[in-house]
Amino acid sequence: MKYCTRCLYPGNHPLNITFDSKGVCSGCRIHEEKDSLNWSMREEKLKEILNQFKSKTNTQYDCIIPVSGARDSYFIVHLIKNVYKMKPLLVTYNKQYNTEIGIRNLAYLRTIFDCDLLTLTVNPDTVKKITKVSMQKMASMYWHCIAGQTVFPVQTAVRFKIPLIIWGAHQGIDQVGMFSHTDNVEMTRKYRKEHDLMGFEAEDMVSESMGLTIRDLAQYIYPHDKEIEKVGVRGIYLNNFIRWDTKAQHEKMIKLYDFETNDQLRTFDRYNDIDCFHYSDIHDYIKFLKYGYSKVLDHACREIRLKRLTREEGIELVRKYSLKAPQTMKIFSDWLNITEKGFHYFVDKYRNSEIWMKNDSQRWVLKDSILNHAADEGVNSVRLEKIDDCEFELTDHKTKDNSTSKYTLIGRGYVDKN
Repeated sequence: MKYCTRCLYPGNHPLNITFDSKGVCSGCRIHEEKDSLNWSMREEKLKEILNQFKSKTNTQYDCIIPVSGARDSYFIVHLIKNVYKMKPLLVTYNKQYNTEIGIRNLAYLRTIFDCDLLTLTVNPDTVKKITKVSMQKMASMYWHCIAGQTVFPVQTAVRFKIPLIIWGAHQGIDQVGMFSHTDNVEMTRKYRKEHDLMGFEAEDMVSESMGLTIRDLAQYIYPHDKEIEKVGVRGIYLNNFIRWDTKAQHEKMIKLYDFETNDQLRTFDRYNDIDCFHYSDIHDYIKFLKYGYSKVLDHACREIRLKRLTREEGIELVRKYSLKAPQTMKIFSDWLNITEKGFHYFVDKYRNSEIWMKNDSQRWVLKDSILNHAADEGVNSVRLEKIDDCEFELTDHKTKDNSTSKYTLIGRGYVDKN
């Protein structure tokens, strides 16, 4: 397997990745734009867009912001509402794998910023059916989360005639350099289907054997193009206009708004996706079983590019976290009414043959991994100099009960100010 000589990404990245003559990946090359673009000018372009959608009467919503109890939700709402003085409608899809910390972060976000929040909670029995189908079709237990998170804001925009949706970072740009920041790419149905949804729209999830009908999947169906055109819906990504640094952004939100952080099992990042007790556990373990690398490698690549880790330090973090056994297997298998053997039956069919093989004992083994590529030829010639540390702050918890042993469907949506 070919690995980037600067970061750690492999050639089998599911979003597709290329390498130049020095062995540096397309993601690293596009990331260089962060240190060369005039971000003040790009911010002015953002302001121009926002001004086009700002209500003249201040009686209606100016935009929609998809939020959760983690990621960069606090930063986006802070920037759009407090800095640029827009009036956003917040929307969130209840992924039903919620941690107590994620519920609290979301409740405090709604309270601190004094915003209206719409929440979509799909019937849990329907979600179970969808998850069984998505495990069969693509070995994903997270399809319903991604589908819901990416379509509910668009459905809301059409329903309430609020044309502007503001997203955070475009994953394809940030990880593999799919586009330049200057391309100003926006959210599209095509990108969502091919990359976010792994090629499966809601209509493709209908299953007679599971009793899953098109009616059950209504909350996941993307609005028709004519509906979108009629309202003029567009979804912009902030990382095209702002030098995106999720670690620095979270740390600013910790100082300003007491954003709550937490340790995660399979990565060193204490800020992103702490609202989901499966994301950095079973979901990440599935990713490893399919592609031979996991979220800790994504996070290490990001920090190498931002000059807070050396390549060697990143490899050691991969060594430390990627082989950790998941802790929520029983929770997931009991919830879905499958055995652990059944879980592996679903996933093993989708292991990437470029990186996995069966040995003589019929056990799955990695053909290669980044652990074997610390001293690849050309690494030193393209190395980035480390200029900062990579410590992720662990905040005090607002309650002593941080159990993730139960599925929480609906958490309190508001926190008393007094």
